[in-house]
Amino acid sequence: MAKNKTTETQNSVTDFINAVENEAKRKDAFELLKTIQETTGFEPKMWGPSIIGFGSYHYKYDSGHEGEAPLAGFSPRKTALTVYFYLPEEKRDELLSKLGKHTSSKACIYIKKLADIDIEILKKIILLSIQYTQKLYPSK
Repeated sequence: MAKNKTTETQNSVTDFINAVENEAKRKDAFELLKTIQETTGFEPKMWGPSIIGFGSYHYKYDSGHEGEAPLAGFSPRKTALTVYFYLPEEKRDELLSKLGKHTSSKACIYIKKLADIDIEILKKIILLSIQYTQKLYPSK
């Protein structure tokens, strides 16, 4: 079975964000770091080379593939801040419609700048995502 590429590392979150070239994106990344840490109560850790994760959970799929993943996370990518989430379908559209200017995929929210979104809605998304993930993959 393939080894997971995205695992928790000992790399510095601060050094990673400080290496973000765009000053505005770097500032937003530090603000998002603070917001998610305060919202979740988890210390930020680097996961792989470019994801900042908060907390963790163990998953095991029906295929037998299993591993560890962060409960909440984001990455300051070149084109956008990418926030990772996992919401129940019945809440997804409602919350994303209230978030503000963003795009999204199945498990990611792409934000150009934090000023474009309602940070309180993002906090709700993060907390609900953690609750939903913990319900799907309860710790033993």
